[in-house]
Amino acid sequence: MSRTRLYLFDTTLRDGAQTSGVDFSVEDKRQIALALDDLGLDYVEGGWPGANPTDTAFFAAPPKLKRAVFTAFGMTKRAGISADNDPSLAPILSAGAGAGCLVGKAWDYQVDVALGIPREENLSCIRESMAAVAARGKEAMLDAEHFFDGYKANPGYALAALEAAFEGGARWAVLCDTNGGTLPSEVFRIVREVTRRFPGERLGIHTHNDTENAVANTLAAVEAGVCQVQGTLNGLGERCGNANILSLIATLALKEPYRSTLETGIDGAALKRLVEISRLLDEILNRAPNRHQPYVGASAFAHKGGLHASAVQKDPRTYEHIQPELVGNTRKILVSDQAGRSNVLNRLDQIGIAYDAADARVKRLLDAVKEREFLGYAYEAADASFELLARRALGQVPDYFTVQSYRVLVERRFNARGEQVTVSEATVKTEVHGRAIHSVGEGNGPVDALDDALRKDLGDYSRALEDLRLVDYKVRILTSGTEAVTRVLIESADGEGNRWSTVGVSPNIVDASFEALADSITYKLMRDGHGAA
Repeated sequence: MSRTRLYLFDTTLRDGAQTSGVDFSVEDKRQIALALDDLGLDYVEGGWPGANPTDTAFFAAPPKLKRAVFTAFGMTKRAGISADNDPSLAPILSAGAGAGCLVGKAWDYQVDVALGIPREENLSCIRESMAAVAARGKEAMLDAEHFFDGYKANPGYALAALEAAFEGGARWAVLCDTNGGTLPSEVFRIVREVTRRFPGERLGIHTHNDTENAVANTLAAVEAGVCQVQGTLNGLGERCGNANILSLIATLALKEPYRSTLETGIDGAALKRLVEISRLLDEILNRAPNRHQPYVGASAFAHKGGLHASAVQKDPRTYEHIQPELVGNTRKILVSDQAGRSNVLNRLDQIGIAYDAADARVKRLLDAVKEREFLGYAYEAADASFELLARRALGQVPDYFTVQSYRVLVERRFNARGEQVTVSEATVKTEVHGRAIHSVGEGNGPVDALDDALRKDLGDYSRALEDLRLVDYKVRILTSGTEAVTRVLIESADGEGNRWSTVGVSPNIVDASFEALADSITYKLMRDGHGAA
């Protein structure tokens, strides 16, 4: 049985750039576009040339994509002037892109209020703009803004907007749930009605996540017949985000009825790179990955309860809907105070630690985990600290350095320009290979200063730590009062994109931070294969 071809359109570089706190550089855009092309997407929307300096510069030297159609976004021409004389449309028409996707109004209310022009004139703008894009030899697409609201208010006019686009030579008309308020049942019903007028192989879907239904709405539209789906990496987008293209790719490739009835350009090898692509975006944005993101999150296939872990080991399908390896992820058996012996043994297997199940040290390790979690440690969120705890229990951690003492000073003073500043200074005394080392460091705060001082001189190990950096720091007060116990979680990363988390617990926040910091450095040295000299 032949399968229907479904086309994947990524709009991370335009819709994703509208996310609060996201600001792509030209190089960021180039790197993401190449990664999306390599993954196998059909269209990569690069942004809106002429709208801002970054997008204009990006389109001035477009990335050389091997497969995906590089797409320029813009808006239909303004009323009262021709498409050839519209200065806002000109950059899209002249852009070095194989397609042009133009937003046009499909809701009569928006035409009346936002544009303030006759409804027929709006249809003429759509028609002439599509014709102008097609005349340049580009693939023309209409981004039918507010389509679902428009269809519910006036189906005839919403369909007329699509008709105008096709009359102008549009290859695609994309149905947009612009405010994200439409629900899956509505999407299915409306798209099904639209496909009675226009063929599904000419229709696309673009959804927002304001009711947390963006992926569900997209799948509903696919089931109703559309053949192009739009989304963004990790669901980036304005307000609550867009449909997550990674979740869509995985679902379409692995779930029925999509797997057997639809075909995308994503093969099995590319599917295994979904985690890598997700992390690449987070790395570019300098954001901590969403551990609970479906398919690609670090906790997507994590099991904490002892009974769950035991069941998963016997039959993974009990608590896992797919094999994690299919999308480049891994199963994680978390170790916590809810863990049983099987959790610990399974985690040791995953880490690759050799052990004898009858070894009394394994039992002591489980007891230590439960005791330390009672004190406030959280190993389910600190994988590196757990590995160090386990290897230390089994005598497998080299003795890299010993901290003899440390001290932190925080000074608030006036600088040479008369400005009041706060400076932290840390002094750390260590012993490395029998040699006493005394280092002093400065930083924006006590932890930053300690990190600077500790890594400033660790003898032969200093060079191995040059690419180590702290990327996240979390503090939680576990008990109240003047003697409150504090837990600190530190996430670290290196130049190869590896990330790991460590934990420290103490009534003193600086002491807890230093414990997590020292674990991070030790783990980095151990993971990179450095032995104690």
